[in-house]
Amino acid sequence: QVQLVESGGGLVQAGGSLRLSCAASGLMFSSFTMGWFRQAPGKEREYVAAVSWSGGTTDYTDSVKGRFTISRDNALNTVYLQMNSLKPEDTAVYYCAADLSLGGRLRTRSQEYDYWGQGTQVTVSS
Repeated sequence: QVQLVESGGGLVQAGGSLRLSCAASGLMFSSFTMGWFRQAPGKEREYVAAVSWSGGTTDYTDSVKGRFTISRDNALNTVYLQMNSLKPEDTAVYYCAADLSLGGRLRTRSQEYDYWGQGTQVTVSS
């Protein structure tokens, strides 16, 4: 049974930092692309970042480039999202997701991901 469990969310002031973690089990973690998405109240879930199976390739949505860093530790079956210079508009529930397609391309659409965590709330106050 595949499980993805996020942690690390919380309340932070604008300009602050948080590091989200996502621990995976029940899958060959090191074989698959992992992604982070977020969903703010009243909005659709949006893509944030993705990392290739090796960690060697990453991709970000424009609004977080230069502020967020996605990484992974395959020995720990964990993917991370380091978030710096946080803004109130970053407030959302953050989800990690696994893409089991083995296609190599970093996908940005939520429907292309196969497994999801339960989410962790990030709130940035102004």
